[in-house]
Amino acid sequence: MGQSGRSRHQKRARAQAQLRNLEAYAAQPHSFVFTRGRAGRSVQQLSLDVRRVMEPLTASRLQVRKKNSLKDCVAVAGPLGVTHFLVLSKTDNSVYLKLMRLPGGPTLTFQINKYTLVRDVVSSLRRHRMHEQQFNHPPLLVLNSFGVQGMHIKLMATMFQNLFPSLNVHTVNLNTIKRCLLINYNPDSQELDFRHYSIKVVPVGASRGMKKLLQEKFPNMSRLQDISELLATGVALSESEVEPDGEHNITELPQAVAGRGNMQAQQSAVRLTEIGPRMTLQLIKIQEGVGNGNVLFHSFVHKTEAELQAILAAKEEKLRLKAQRQNQQAENLQRKQELREAHKKKSLAGMKRARAGADGDSDAEDPGAPPEAAGASRNEEEEDDAEYFRQAVGEEPDEDMFPRVGKRRRLGGPLGKKQRGKEQRPGSGKGQGGNWRPPKPKGRFQGVKTKLGARRQDTRRPSRT
Repeated sequence: MGQSGRSRHQKRARAQAQLRNLEAYAAQPHSFVFTRGRAGRSVQQLSLDVRRVMEPLTASRLQVRKKNSLKDCVAVAGPLGVTHFLVLSKTDNSVYLKLMRLPGGPTLTFQINKYTLVRDVVSSLRRHRMHEQQFNHPPLLVLNSFGVQGMHIKLMATMFQNLFPSLNVHTVNLNTIKRCLLINYNPDSQELDFRHYSIKVVPVGASRGMKKLLQEKFPNMSRLQDISELLATGVALSESEVEPDGEHNITELPQAVAGRGNMQAQQSAVRLTEIGPRMTLQLIKIQEGVGNGNVLFHSFVHKTEAELQAILAAKEEKLRLKAQRQNQQAENLQRKQELREAHKKKSLAGMKRARAGADGDSDAEDPGAPPEAAGASRNEEEEDDAEYFRQAVGEEPDEDMFPRVGKRRRLGGPLGKKQRGKEQRPGSGKGQGGNWRPPKPKGRFQGVKTKLGARRQDTRRPSRT
């Protein structure tokens, strides 16, 4: 047989490359996006749209049932390497989004003042760009106006940055950047604008006719005499196809980008198309831990230092009482175990004393004959019954009537006294004479005796009158 297509060194190199890829994938942040409580159809769809934004580093087919608690989700997230939870919920007042960092927190609670689903955003656009290849890589995160002083602002920026893997601007591949996630902070209203865009790079400096030729859909030139008419005048092009390019979106490409005309060191325009969803968020509070803990920041409730100290003291007292109850419960279990062991030892000692007294007591009741003697007496009794049946009826009994006698006959065992005297006829023995009578039947053969008496009455001679 011929050798395989790859050598040993190639196979080893490929295995090492796959291992490095798995390690790099495991080191990246992963997320769960789900709803809690009675969210409703719109909030459920919003969670699916947010899950679409977080792809591919999220569980796209995650299903959380009503009976699953938050602790169940945390227990499952550990082995899977999940680092963030995005939980949406709905109350009578508003819709909320909780951003949780696993496993130790913190938890950021946002109020969703406004939101628009993906289907509504796409339907409002004249031309939209959305395809599956865009979701093979995580989006590029852009944070705007997060330089405002405040620890809660810095914490928000850090949480959003940790949602996605970091990028190295010197080694990044531009072909992997197909989407953009913009989070803009408004210091006046203290709200966050959540926007999701699709990125497209097109060359600039060419006429509209040349751009039309570079597109995938070739223009209709049936009414043209020469291709120069298309390149010079841009016939059959609508004004809606003109893009407002300028200094704000034109850049020089450091590397070649997928697309017709996007060459390295050439100027191209970066165009953004919104693909949704949209959300307007407002930070409510920041907590320690996952879902519960001390409140580090609150937008509406402000407490003094004395109130914070009182809250901490009450929480410490609650934890102390809980630990005391746990210790008391452990002591009770230990005491019950010791009592159970002592009772067991006492019971075993009493059983040993009772057994020793029964063995040494001479006035104790006779336990009876051993099993071997009882079996022998039972065999003799059945042999006597079988012999009486033969003498009374004149036939051999069935094996079912006397199983022990039949078993001994089959095994060829020795015959008993009654069986050895079977050949002697009644009246021929010594001392019996002609007045021999069968013994009185036992309880099992009373019916046999009645039949025997009826037979004798039938054979008696008729009396003379």
